[in-house]
Amino acid sequence: MEVINITNLRKAYNKVTVLDIPLLTINQGEIVGIVGNNGAGKTTLLRLCLDLIKATQGTVSLNGIEISNDDSWKKVTGSYLDTRFLIEFLTAKEFLYFTGDAYRLSKAEIDKRKIAFKKLMTDEILGNEKYIHEFSSGNKQKIGIVSAMIIHPEILILDEPFNFLDPTSQFELKRLLKELNTIHKTTILVSSHNIDHIIDLSSRIILMEKGQMLKDRKNDNEEVKNELHRYFELLNE
Repeated sequence: MEVINITNLRKAYNKVTVLDIPLLTINQGEIVGIVGNNGAGKTTLLRLCLDLIKATQGTVSLNGIEISNDDSWKKVTGSYLDTRFLIEFLTAKEFLYFTGDAYRLSKAEIDKRKIAFKKLMTDEILGNEKYIHEFSSGNKQKIGIVSAMIIHPEILILDEPFNFLDPTSQFELKRLLKELNTIHKTTILVSSHNIDHIIDLSSRIILMEKGQMLKDRKNDNEEVKNELHRYFELLNE
């Protein structure tokens, strides 16, 4: 079943094209990792998928719904791209309740579900009443990611989720994402500069450069990892 379908998608600023994807289809249950250098178009693609910016041309459909025509896709989609997704005058607990309410989840249900994220969030986040703006970048990142995951979305979109996290938290996040995918069949689209994390996490990997997809590979053998490493090593020579 096709969950994300992108057709003839192009984004230009001042007549300069920054993203050009003729066709991209992502099926239910895939974990698709996007890698690429700065300026590759990763974040632009994710923002277009969430209807945060308007495409110059083309369409994005989630669960068969063209996002610019109907916002019902939002009910089944979780996302976190950056701190602008947070409400920083709330506490972490209040923000999770706020998110839950938006998806018609009770406070009791959120309290039940957040137990699964206790190792990632720790008592430092869940055990005090600090406002989100008082937390470190890493803890803000955790709050945002957990708020996107706690709703058990059908589609999850994350931009650079491993940024600001310490190594222990990075490994715990990968475990949680795999668990969400396995238990709830969540389709995950995630970007990262960290090739190794993407390789560990993803069932499929897309390499982007200058707004275009250079490679789209199933991550089912060691050759994919070697191919990606060779690509970036050659750019560095």
